[in-house]
Amino acid sequence: MTARNKALLYIALIALSLLYLFPVVWVVLSSFKDANELYAWPPRLFPKHFTLENYTTALEEGNFGRYFLNSAFVTITSTLLLILINTMAGFALAKYRFKGDTFILIAIISTLMIPLEVIMIPIFKVISWLGMYNSYWGIIIPPAATPTGVFLMRQFLLTVPDDLLEAGRIDGASEWRLYTRVILPIATPVVATLAIFSFMWRWDDFLWPLIVISTPEKYTIQLALSNFIGQYDVDWGSLLAMSVVSMIPVLIVFLIFQRQFVKGIVMTGIKG
Repeated sequence: MTARNKALLYIALIALSLLYLFPVVWVVLSSFKDANELYAWPPRLFPKHFTLENYTTALEEGNFGRYFLNSAFVTITSTLLLILINTMAGFALAKYRFKGDTFILIAIISTLMIPLEVIMIPIFKVISWLGMYNSYWGIIIPPAATPTGVFLMRQFLLTVPDDLLEAGRIDGASEWRLYTRVILPIATPVVATLAIFSFMWRWDDFLWPLIVISTPEKYTIQLALSNFIGQYDVDWGSLLAMSVVSMIPVLIVFLIFQRQFVKGIVMTGIKG
């Protein structure tokens, strides 16, 4: 690639990045505007006077502190449970040979073709039968095992030499010890990938919590944001402010695990 073509490629990528970032920048800057500026025409990108009134109103009157903690509990617990189940399942399908293992893998991957809307009612009936309706566990448990997570973990662990596990068994290590002391440390990149995906899915999830949760005190932050959209009016200031706050945890998690995330995505496709 010539220097000219390389420069044009970088310019195109920068322009595309700015195009995607513009709505986010607009939301962030608009959250610091007062009501008059939000409805002013022509609109301005930067506020004339920065104000934190939207944030204080949302936190005090909208009880967003409680909703934020609800989402944090659901997201963190669901992510930890997902990592535990998916890593165990991926470990079993990658390193153990038993009758029907290929069929189980195909069955798990095949569920990716089933839309959530198809299984939503059966899952809801099971949740109600188990007494988890209107509880956080009704949000946490159904997505605890995902076919995507099992597939990523299995593909990654196929790259781990079997001799490494055999050496551990010869030294007297149990299967649980191999899992905790060998598999998990080696699989850090794909675990980080699963953590980012799970955190994003659970934090941004709206439809399933809307179905399962009926008590306002148990709302997640996404359900709380929808409450600012009324039948005749929308509190745009508070809505924008809390939308910005809801972006922060996902951004922090991605910045922390971004290197492992890229490495995990690359290495899961090395061996099939």
